[in-house]
Amino acid sequence: ENGYETGEHAPGLKLGGCGAYKAAHHIIKTHAKVWHSYNNTWRREQQGMVGISLTSGWGEPVDPHSQTDREAAERYIQFHLGWFANPIYRGDYPEVMKNYVGRKSAQQGLGTSRLPTFSVQEKTYIKGTSDFLGIGHFTTRYVLQKNFPFLQVSGYHTDRDLAELVDPNWPAPGPKWLYSVPWGFRRLLNFIKTQYGNPLIYVTENGVSEAVQCTQLCDEGRIQYLKGYINEILKALNDGVNVKGYTAWSLLDKFEWNKGFSEKFGLYHIDFKNKNKPRYPKASADYYKKIISANGFPNAREV
Repeated sequence: ENGYETGEHAPGLKLGGCGAYKAAHHIIKTHAKVWHSYNNTWRREQQGMVGISLTSGWGEPVDPHSQTDREAAERYIQFHLGWFANPIYRGDYPEVMKNYVGRKSAQQGLGTSRLPTFSVQEKTYIKGTSDFLGIGHFTTRYVLQKNFPFLQVSGYHTDRDLAELVDPNWPAPGPKWLYSVPWGFRRLLNFIKTQYGNPLIYVTENGVSEAVQCTQLCDEGRIQYLKGYINEILKALNDGVNVKGYTAWSLLDKFEWNKGFSEKFGLYHIDFKNKNKPRYPKASADYYKKIISANGFPNAREV
């Protein structure tokens, strides 16, 4: 969506209301082809696994007693995670995506939906092409119903008919989009368990950048973020979610999309102004090292 609809990220294309859907369609079909290639050629010899890594936030209804808010929150997840996971685990795009994009396309006077369709053969070919599911997760939003007028040019964001809100009390230790809401991760993991048959999960990305560079490398906000989110993964494990591994994002400060080197997600600070790029451990590196050594929280009272 950022690369092919808004043009915010590379390759910077603004292809109206269909660019994101077309790009995703190709990603899903390509992923399936790679899985089958490995399955047919290398699996017997190597005994490896092929999966896909999907990044998704969690959407919580503003009013859990409101049917429209609950449905809007469901759409948020289906348009985010289900867009890619549903074809791989269930054989097709989520019904709510097909319905909403199809209806909006018809209202625009288009003969076909802007959301591409899979043939029967493609659905069969794609379904089941994942030995594990990689999950990147950073934050949560409250979600409620919001109708966008028919005359507006429709795209990925307006197709969903929803609005996103945040709680001003949520900590925001990093960039303005990333609020620390650990309980959303447990709910997302349980959603995956019930929606896709409890697949094997590896957490491939989870972390926060610091908004202000602390000269003493005392990134307390990141420590609290990691503590909260890892604790919710432990709760999800107790719920029966099949989480096999966890990766903090990220080992090093790095080039971060269109933010360049200004957003620092690393456990290690890099001095980019020095030609040798020296690296210095932040406080979170020591904290995370203790979690790894103990394979959990070193202090049971923290849990």
